[in-house]
Amino acid sequence: MSALVGAISKDFTFNPVMEKEENKDSEPTRECDDSEKPECEGREDDEDDEAEEDGKPKSEKELENKELELGPQFSLKEQLEKDKDDESLRRWKEQLLGTVDFSAVGESNEPEVQIQSLSILCKDRPDLVFAIPLAANSKDRLFTLKEGSRYHLKFSFVVSNNIVSGLKYIHTVWKTGIKVDNTRIMLGTFSPQQEPYTYELEEETTPSGMFARGSYSARSKFIDDDSKCYLDFSYTFDIQKNWPSAS
Repeated sequence: MSALVGAISKDFTFNPVMEKEENKDSEPTRECDDSEKPECEGREDDEDDEAEEDGKPKSEKELENKELELGPQFSLKEQLEKDKDDESLRRWKEQLLGTVDFSAVGESNEPEVQIQSLSILCKDRPDLVFAIPLAANSKDRLFTLKEGSRYHLKFSFVVSNNIVSGLKYIHTVWKTGIKVDNTRIMLGTFSPQQEPYTYELEEETTPSGMFARGSYSARSKFIDDDSKCYLDFSYTFDIQKNWPSAS
């Protein structure tokens, strides 16, 4: 028994704050009687007024005080040139940003994406390649596909100035005024470089049947995570029973 007491006494350190809190907890809670109720209620009202000062609850005020103040924004070029003599920071930035072509990095903080071409790839058929922006007569039928044929869409684009985050392709198709397709595809995040990127979508099949044939109108958009639109264009195309004859 004495050994146990000795072991406990060696590990126990007197803490006056703990003793004070224990004494405070041991004190009985005193309730206000009728003669003191106005005074007690007044103290509670004062606390409520303080908490809701300026018409905002105390919790909201605390959140406002904790809001971070954002520092100045830098262009990608400035970010890459900062601490360039620090080898460890340079390697960390390369891992974070990937391979960046300095010749494609501008002074602007805003990324730029230039869609260069749209291609339709069909097996055993010549590729249909359309330069962007489309020609002035793009209101006419842009192309014709055979019903039930398999095809891929491929885009070519260049990114400059800064990294573009969350680039998306949005494609909507109507037939006789009725929406028949609405596609949103995440292309990804791309760093600036002079060489064009190419992105090929998954294989699709054109609809078939008598009611599927005819003229369609389409609208395509490219936007990023900040909803900045880099291209918004419309065109029409046909789906027919057979491929068009070579002209």
